[in-house]
Amino acid sequence: MGEQTDKIAGRAKQAVGAVTGDEETKREGERQEDKGKLEGKVDSTIDTAQGALGDLKDKAEDALEDVKDKVDRK
Repeated sequence: MGEQTDKIAGRAKQAVGAVTGDEETKREGERQEDKGKLEGKVDSTIDTAQGALGDLKDKAEDALEDVKDKVDRK
Protein backbone atom coordinates (compact mmCIF):
# COMPACT_ATOMS: atom_id res chain seq x y z
CA MET A 1 0.00 0.00 0.00
CA GLY A 2 1.06 3.57 -0.41
CA GLU A 3 2.10 5.97 2.30
CA GLN A 4 -1.26 7.72 2.65
CA THR A 5 -3.24 4.51 2.27
CA ASP A 6 -1.28 2.85 5.07
CA LYS A 7 -1.69 5.85 7.35
CA ILE A 8 -5.45 6.09 6.76
CA ALA A 9 -6.04 2.33 6.97
CA GLY A 10 -3.93 2.19 10.11
CA ARG A 11 -5.97 4.92 11.77
CA ALA A 12 -9.18 3.13 10.78
CA LYS A 13 -7.97 -0.14 12.28
CA GLN A 14 -7.00 1.65 15.47
CA ALA A 15 -10.48 3.13 15.71
CA VAL A 16 -12.13 -0.25 15.10
CA GLY A 17 -9.88 -1.84 17.68
CA ALA A 18 -10.65 0.87 20.21
CA VAL A 19 -14.42 0.64 19.66
CA THR A 20 -14.52 -3.17 19.75
CA GLY A 21 -11.92 -3.54 22.50
CA ASP A 22 -9.72 -5.61 20.18
CA GLU A 23 -6.20 -4.71 21.22
CA GLU A 24 -4.61 -6.77 18.44
CA THR A 25 -6.50 -4.84 15.74
CA LYS A 26 -5.59 -1.59 17.46
CA ARG A 27 -1.88 -2.55 17.54
CA GLU A 28 -2.04 -3.70 13.93
CA GLY A 29 -3.44 -0.29 13.02
CA GLU A 30 -0.65 1.45 14.91
CA ARG A 31 1.96 -0.61 13.04
CA GLN A 32 0.32 0.10 9.69
CA GLU A 33 0.13 3.84 10.40
CA ASP A 34 3.80 3.82 11.48
CA LYS A 35 4.67 1.99 8.25
CA GLY A 36 3.00 4.75 6.25
CA LYS A 37 4.86 7.43 8.17
CA LEU A 38 8.16 5.62 7.63
CA GLU A 39 7.49 5.27 3.91
CA GLY A 40 6.96 9.03 3.75
CA LYS A 41 10.24 9.71 5.54
CA VAL A 42 12.13 7.28 3.30
CA ASP A 43 10.67 8.90 0.17
CA SER A 44 11.62 12.35 1.47
CA THR A 45 15.15 11.20 2.26
CA ILE A 46 15.52 9.70 -1.21
CA ASP A 47 14.31 12.95 -2.80
CA THR A 48 16.79 14.97 -0.72
CA ALA A 49 19.66 12.63 -1.61
CA GLN A 50 18.79 12.75 -5.31
CA GLY A 51 18.73 16.55 -5.18
CA ALA A 52 22.11 16.66 -3.45
CA LEU A 53 23.61 14.24 -5.98
CA GLY A 54 22.25 16.36 -8.82
CA ASP A 55 23.85 19.47 -7.30
CA LEU A 56 27.13 17.61 -6.83
CA LYS A 57 27.06 16.42 -10.45
CA ASP A 58 26.48 19.99 -11.66
CA LYS A 59 29.39 21.29 -9.58
CA ALA A 60 31.67 18.50 -10.82
CA GLU A 61 30.75 19.25 -14.43
CA ASP A 62 31.42 22.96 -13.87
CA ALA A 63 34.80 22.17 -12.28
CA LEU A 64 35.70 19.91 -15.20
CA GLU A 65 34.81 22.66 -17.68
CA ASP A 66 37.00 25.11 -15.73
CA VAL A 67 39.94 22.68 -15.91
CA LYS A 68 39.39 22.12 -19.64
CA ASP A 69 39.32 25.87 -20.24
CA LYS A 70 42.57 26.35 -18.34
CA VAL A 71 44.25 23.53 -20.27
CA ASP A 72 43.05 24.93 -23.59
CA ARG A 73 44.55 28.38 -22.77
CA LYS A 74 48.06 26.94 -22.35
